Amino acid sequence: MIRAAIFDLDGVIIDTAHYHYIAWKRLASEFAINLTKEHNELLKGVSRIRSLEIILELGNIQLSEEDKELYANKKNGWFVEYIESIRPEEIFSGVPELIQSMRDQSLKVALASSSKNAPRVIELLKIERLFDTMVDGTMITHTKPDPEIFLLAASRLGFVPSECVVFEDAEAGVEAAVAAGMKCVGVGSPEQLGKANQVIARTGDFRISQLNVL
Repeated sequence: MIRAAIFDLDGVIIDTAHYHYIAWKRLASEFAINLTKEHNELLKGVSRIRSLEIILELGNIQLSEEDKELYANKKNGWFVEYIESIRPEEIFSGVPELIQSMRDQSLKVALASSSKNAPRVIELLKIERLFDTMVDGTMITHTKPDPEIFLLAASRLGFVPSECVVFEDAEAGVEAAVAAGMKCVGVGSPEQLGKANQVIARTGDFRISQLNVL
């Protein structure tokens, strides 16, 4: 029986992925790398350093660990600037209503995002009250597809993995949910997220009644 829902942030609640893309593309250009939207798909759901490594691999570029940190922080500085313009109107249609309906049915709700900026984004969106707990990139050692972030969220909610459902838009996130022993609703393409128990086009399309058939 599903008793808790765990939501990713980017691509599930709001399209902050767009801001990440602009910042990563800006950084990639410093290495004469043209970061396409197709390349950007590889960066979804993984850590900041791993994202940088993927970009460097595109240009066959090697950097020291110290330099990687410097460039990753440079990108994050740009991203933080960009997200300050985020407003509640950017939340995907139907998402606050979906989460509130879960809470009305006594389900517990968590946010689990690999982004270290997730708390600030949630604050700007003014939806902190919708979540019983939040887990972000500052609280984990291993990023998706490792299940650590979802297992920590479940633990903080007080439920075992089999009682949780994860909403994810990235392949790495779906793999992490499955590895955690949780049900998973993929948000996006069935071709990319086929390992999920169910795939929907938009988060707001999901209905509470569907929890019974996952």
